[in-house]
This record gives sequence, structure tokens and C-alpha cells, in this order.
Amino acid sequence: MSQIVVIGASMGGLNAVERVLRGLPGDFALPVLVVQHRSEDGPSLLAGLLGRHSPLQVCEAEDKVQLRPGCVLVAPAGYHSLVERGHVSLSTEAEVRYSRPSIDVALETAAEAYGDRAVGVVLTGANDDGAHGLAEVRRRGGVAVVQDPAEAESRSMPEAAIAAADPQWILGLEEIGPRLAAIAAGAEVRR
Repeated sequence: MSQIVVIGASMGGLNAVERVLRGLPGDFALPVLVVQHRSEDGPSLLAGLLGRHSPLQVCEAEDKVQLRPGCVLVAPAGYHSLVERGHVSLSTEAEVRYSRPSIDVALETAAEAYGDRAVGVVLTGANDDGAHGLAEVRRRGGVAVVQDPAEAESRSMPEAAIAAADPQWILGLEEIGPRLAAIAAGAEVRR
């Protein structure tokens, strides 16, 4: 059974992540980490904005924060989020693919910590961040889900993730939340 979901998004990501979270049930049994490329300027409003559209608790990740079922953690601007077994650590190491937070870093560390129990989701974005991390999730036996590039605000990230990771699922935004719920419930057969 899966134990963590990592969702990565960039350009156009706020709307995309909102729609995915809205599709999750209130009793969703896995922790979720959202990594959204964004500016470091000013106070973070992202967790509050996403929380308005989710039946789950949404809060900004802090260093060493515990991963809890049914809780959505949002990577803070300016920090990489490293997934470790049971918690998330924050790092100010160099940018990866011109980003901090890096989707690749979150996915790669989730794959390392959780192996075949990691679920990676790559949504809209204008670069290839997330492709290598999602490929690592697949390499370790985890589940890879990618937004259908045809409906993405920016196709680059989903197309790069599809090319690199050969995901089990390429879905529209309205389909991703219910698919994640089925995966969490153990009702999905891995392909």
C-alpha cells in the first residue's frame, strides 16, 4: 500500500493543484506534499489558498514536520523539501534546475525513503523539473501520475515527465484526485 503522495507543479500550478486536492475525499489516508514553484517575495499565502479548496488540512511545511495521513504539506518558497521516513526536512542547498523548491528533489527523496510505496504526480509547468524524480519513483516500483499535457496550462513539465518516467497514469485534472483515492485504498492494480 502507498504511504506518501508528492505533487509537483509550476506555471499554472495553483489552479491545477486546487482541482486535484478538491478531488480527494475527506478521509484520504495518505500524507501529501505539494511542491509548487513560486516567488520568495512576501509571506506565503499558498497553503491558505489551497486549503479553501480541499477537504483536507493544508499547511506550510516546517523543518522536521511529521507526515500525517490526510494532511497536505506545502513546500515553502526558497527551501527544498526532502522526504524522509515519517517527516520532511527543509534545505537551502543550491537550486536544482533553477528551482528551490525542486520537484525532482522531493520526488527523488520520496522514492528513496518509501520505494514502491511512493506516489508521484507531475502537473503543468514550463520546464522539465519533476521528470527525473518521477522516473526515480517508477524505477523503485512506485506509482507515477502525470497531468494530460493537452489540458495543461504549460505542457513542458508533463511532456518531460511522460518521456522520462513512462507513468502508469496520464489523466485529466478531474480524474487525478479520484485515482489517488483509489490508489490509497489499495484498489488500483499497478501497471
